[in-house]
Amino acid sequence: MSLKIPMLTVVGAGPGDVDLITLKAIKAIKSANVILYDALINEDLLEYASKEAELIFVGKRKGCYAFQQEQINSLIVSKAREKGHVVRLKGGDPFIFGRGAEEIDYVRQFGLETYVVPGISSSMAVPAYQGIPLTKRGASESFWVITGTTKKHQLSGDVALAAKSTATVVILMGMSKLDEIVAIFSEENKQDVAVAVIQNGTRDNENVGIGTIASIKSIVEEKQLSNPAIIVIGDVVKERAVLSSIFKEVEGNYDERE
Repeated sequence: MSLKIPMLTVVGAGPGDVDLITLKAIKAIKSANVILYDALINEDLLEYASKEAELIFVGKRKGCYAFQQEQINSLIVSKAREKGHVVRLKGGDPFIFGRGAEEIDYVRQFGLETYVVPGISSSMAVPAYQGIPLTKRGASESFWVITGTTKKHQLSGDVALAAKSTATVVILMGMSKLDEIVAIFSEENKQDVAVAVIQNGTRDNENVGIGTIASIKSIVEEKQLSNPAIIVIGDVVKERAVLSSIFKEVEGNYDERE
């Protein structure tokens, strides 16, 4: 019988489209003895797992936790000691508001080998699928990616700093703070700045609302947009109408070639 070395691989599952998984992530999933997966991953990815692998849902959504973070940490250690290779499968990229670094810090004190497989972050992929470039010459020279909800369940203070800049602003987990976000940008006289709210980005049930700082709240209400969603603020949102139609045509061509 082969020796099972206790180890953890934190794997980024990407933003939702099952095809946006990396080859290295698939290899990690196939080799796992145990997979602990979150609510936001595409569960079709679990089909890559070995039939012998133990699959454990530790789903985390806002206000709904199958496991608390401390329980997940302990579960990683106990399952690694019992069965060997544990894959922690997280939506997007595990090092961008994914708490991947926290889990690695915790398990290292118990002697586990640790590895990371980066994932495609929703902060970049979701706007791209809508034809929204986060940077473009003449429109935006940089972008901020900010959490809408901090550990203390407050809006990050960085939003106010970002609102003073000309950069594109991408806010994750910010739908419950939309009123505050709109107020901050309005105080900077940016009522006419373009905004996109994209729900279930890159998935079949993707839904989007496009407006301005002044109108986005009513558009969100009209389209009944809610979490999981990202908020994109900046002139680059105006590029969407040109690019999105091209992207959809190309994607259709891909399907025809298969």
